[in-house]
Amino acid sequence: MKRTIRWFDYITINIYWFALTTRSQVLSPLVIPLLVQQFMGEASKGTYVGNMRLWALMAAVLFQALMGMLSDRSTSKLGRRRPFIIAGTIGELILFVLIGLIAGLEGTTGYVFLFILYSLSMVSSNTAHAATQGLIPDLVPEQIRGRFSGVKALLELPLPLIFVSFVIGKMISNGNLWGGLITIMIVMLVCMLITLTVKEEPQPASKEKFDWQPIIRLLIMTGAFTSIILLCGFVVNQIMRLSFNILGKNSPLLIMAIGLIGMVVAIWAGVWSSVAIGIGNRIQEQKPFTWWVVNRLAFLTGSTNLAGFMIYFLQEKFVQYQGEKAAGPASTITMFVGIFILLSALPSGWLSDKFGKKKLIITSAILATLGTLVVISAPTLTIIYIGGILVGAGIGFFYASNWAMGTEIVPQGEAGRFLGISNLAGAGAGAVGAYIGGPIADQIGYTYLMGIYAILFILSIFAIQRVKPSSTK
Repeated sequence: MKRTIRWFDYITINIYWFALTTRSQVLSPLVIPLLVQQFMGEASKGTYVGNMRLWALMAAVLFQALMGMLSDRSTSKLGRRRPFIIAGTIGELILFVLIGLIAGLEGTTGYVFLFILYSLSMVSSNTAHAATQGLIPDLVPEQIRGRFSGVKALLELPLPLIFVSFVIGKMISNGNLWGGLITIMIVMLVCMLITLTVKEEPQPASKEKFDWQPIIRLLIMTGAFTSIILLCGFVVNQIMRLSFNILGKNSPLLIMAIGLIGMVVAIWAGVWSSVAIGIGNRIQEQKPFTWWVVNRLAFLTGSTNLAGFMIYFLQEKFVQYQGEKAAGPASTITMFVGIFILLSALPSGWLSDKFGKKKLIITSAILATLGTLVVISAPTLTIIYIGGILVGAGIGFFYASNWAMGTEIVPQGEAGRFLGISNLAGAGAGAVGAYIGGPIADQIGYTYLMGIYAILFILSIFAIQRVKPSSTK
């Protein structure tokens, strides 16, 4: 679509990313853990959070791909993308109201309703997400997409993290769940309305038949990946129970090692099986790509779940931050992470060019590891904030350098297909780290679970070392 680019297009085309990240940073790290804790109690809260995140994230993978394909072919008078953004937003507004209403329930009934609503929220948010990521390719000339992507990165990560910390996190910490949910609803509604000012021209109906093969392939890939995570989680739980029967609960390091092995197997087997299904016999010639996805999944498993379980970690470490009171410091940690993601992402392009993407990816893993170790060993919240700064710097370097390497590794002319396969790393990270990690933390504590995530950062280095220099240009 040919159109004149104006200064405010940088905002209107990208503003919905602010809404999507605000939603995810409130639901996953704050609302879901607190409600699960309320419904299911202390003893098994990690297990129930992990189970919920596994199935919700797999729904996200499927619906983001499906809605992306449907919006590609949309002939609506409103345009290709905006109808899906409207539908996704309306769905989210309804679901947030329902989540607020079920917060007064108790026990398994509350958990079951929350499970259903959270999974449906993944469907609706990814309906809008899939359409939003098509706006820049549809509307922005190729020569200035880098500038638009820079504004997108700013609105997608650091700004919503800071906003959640200063506004919504404080509401939830004070027990004002409805205030937090209403604020998310206002953010999503306002961002949707701004996005609707983007001019989209209706496209003519396509004469080509809809190709269901990519969706079928994605279904099989997701099914295989989910089965591997379920199997690894089952084996880890069985070995953990056996260890307790033999050694009692005095073997946390052994349980930690069992959990680490289970996550590593899930990451390695999940990626290799998914890529094999996605590209078939070409997996032999695409080993650099496969190892790149392994690196991505290992790192994101650590970073995603550090945030997801931070409330439980703070409750365990500090007696004064029980229940909803932990939401405040958890949001402040998120703010420090967000600020330093921004500060490290800004020079990452120059650093990648000067020192190489692989060295920057290794540096990101080292910083994230050091930051996690500081968080684990910190005697005070102030020291934990310092750890969050190191983790944030590592994440900022990683996001910029890892994705840049991936765009170089994928075969020319097939970037969409290969990068689509790599999206399993984003959703798989939360599933692997929470589903396998939650039951472990219920038994030996969240400090040991954070230790597993620190080791995964280090192991991600071994994966990126398998990507040969010739494949990274």
